[in-house]
Amino acid sequence: MPRIENEETRRAQIVSAMRRMEARGLNRGTTGNVSVRHEKGMLITPSGITAEHLTADQIVFLDERQARAADALAPSSEWQMHAALLAARPDVNAVVHCHSRFATILACAGKPIPPLHYMVGVAGRPDIPLAPYATFGSAALAANIAATLQTGFACLMANHGQIVAAPGLSRALMIAEEVEEQAAVYWGTLAIGGPNILSDADMADNFRQFSQYGQKR
Repeated sequence: MPRIENEETRRAQIVSAMRRMEARGLNRGTTGNVSVRHEKGMLITPSGITAEHLTADQIVFLDERQARAADALAPSSEWQMHAALLAARPDVNAVVHCHSRFATILACAGKPIPPLHYMVGVAGRPDIPLAPYATFGSAALAANIAATLQTGFACLMANHGQIVAAPGLSRALMIAEEVEEQAAVYWGTLAIGGPNILSDADMADNFRQFSQYGQKR
């Protein structure tokens, strides 16, 4: 039975996202994974396949019971955190996880990103928090991330990397790139005495400005 066009498009978008992450230096090798909400389940990258060799037909569909077709590849080892975020957040439809260098440095140092720059606000809150450590691919890690994100879009994962959950895949990729940029800025300020932190009032003003930014039609 042929897949509907919408699914084909989403599969292609996931492949494109993985290749974009590698091209932008956000990911390398077989690390990182991407998912999008589809029907009552999700489409997610398979385990252990590099972006270079990934094809649309290798993307795995997991239904609402996390079951897959008999001939499907094994899904990403991190499928539980993707499923947990999509289940907890009806406002998001895409999840991007990567081991971008500066975000991972901070995550391994146990440092969330404070409000040192207004663009930290792309994560949907004044800071970019740090989810507690748990073994990769575990239900405990999935629970830690869901609890840490709450209504935000991004967080660091202790001793691991970064993860973004957003309304759409393009926005999730944009946020992941900005998280990495802000991680690099924070890392740089730590080398020269630390950042000047914006106040809660400053960040509230920034969020008001964000609400008016860009084209509205």
